[in-house]
Order: sequence, then C-alpha cells, then structure tokens
Amino acid sequence: MTEAAKPLIAVVDDNASVRRALRRLLRTLGMEADPFATGDELLELLEAMPSYSPDCVILDVQLPGSSGLEIQRRLARRALPVIVITAYDELAVREQAISAGAVAFLRKPFSDELLLRTLRAALGDDPTGA
Repeated sequence: MTEAAKPLIAVVDDNASVRRALRRLLRTLGMEADPFATGDELLELLEAMPSYSPDCVILDVQLPGSSGLEIQRRLARRALPVIVITAYDELAVREQAISAGAVAFLRKPFSDELLLRTLRAALGDDPTGA
C-alpha cells in the first residue's frame, strides 16, 4: 500500500444493509470498501485476479455457502488481517476465530469507534496502540 493510497477493506456479510452501512462508514474514515455477499465471492475474485489485494477483511461468521470461519481458514495463507463480526457471540466460535489468526472478534452491533480502533490496529497504523 502506498502512502497516498486509501486502505481497501473487503466487507463480507450476507446482509445488504450491513454491507451498505459498513461501506458508508469506511468511506467517511477515508477507506475504500468492496462489498461481498458471500466469502466464496471474495475467494473467487482473489483467485481470478491475483493483483486484487485488500488491506483487511471484515468477515461475518454466518454466511451462505462456506461459513466465515471456513473462509478465514482459506484466507490464512494470504496473510490478510481479518476482523470477524457476528450477531451470535458464542465462545467456541470466538476461540476458533482468534486461534485461526483473526485480529479481532466483534459482536454486532458494534460502535463505529470500536470498528475504527480495530481497523487501525489491523492496518498497523494506530499511534495510540488501542
């Protein structure tokens, strides 16, 4: 990522309103967002276009097709920071996501501020260390 480039965040959530809200929020934060309804769509694009490289992935757990945790496992070899989001805060799912390398596990609804801090940490540019 060059100095002037806006961070590109892949947003994977089967709920269109969540994708729209996150896309709007990310734009207000000076980031670009690419929305995907399924993790399989993201994986297909990554395979078809090797130059496509988001700086971070926001990934829902409950998805049609492959689950968010399965997508996360398949993304692991790409060394992309992944923020897992879910409406269902189950300890076992949280532990799986974190042990598989997720930067964070956020329960919906989460605050814009929490997402911003989490994204900064994931992108490695949070001077406060929060």
